[in-house]
Amino acid sequence: MPVIHLVRHGQASFGTDDYDVLAGTGRLQAGLAGRELVRRGVRTPVIASGSLSRQRDTAAIVAAEFGQPAVDLFIDGRWDEFDAHAMVAEGLGQQAVENTMSSAEFQVHLNGAFIAWIEGQGASWTAFSVGAVTAVREFAETIPKGSDGIVATSAGVTAAIVGLLLGTSAAGIVAVNKASVNASITTVLSGSTGL
Repeated sequence: MPVIHLVRHGQASFGTDDYDVLAGTGRLQAGLAGRELVRRGVRTPVIASGSLSRQRDTAAIVAAEFGQPAVDLFIDGRWDEFDAHAMVAEGLGQQAVENTMSSAEFQVHLNGAFIAWIEGQGASWTAFSVGAVTAVREFAETIPKGSDGIVATSAGVTAAIVGLLLGTSAAGIVAVNKASVNASITTVLSGSTGL
């Protein structure tokens, strides 16, 4: 029965022209997450990530802690984060997001926008959340016996997976999203009854 560890990417570059780049602190955090997974005894890991740069770089750093080359990573876009900036800008306007918002203010607006997105139950939320869980299920099926999986992803993806698996409310999913700190590790078991 494989264990799958969802690793949130390390600190990205909030407030810069390219958020999707790991900050120096984020690279250190990814290394710490990798060392922690080695310490936990993760068995011959199959390592995967979403397609975003911060996710791929986190996966590569984690892979290096296991002595694996980054070229062996499995990439799946269903583990990509939703566009938080676009979500907040939709409600407030792009100017407000770009010019005046601290990360704490941004988080408050994101929480509200995230709940509205989930509770709207539109095709977009369903595709995102079900796609993330399906990606984990399919990934679990590819993991050889005696191995475990590691997926470098983002907070929203982890929250969607945990929320769907546990049947939580929109507020519960947002709470998981807020609690998913940089380079945090969430563990999912895959067995005969599913995830």
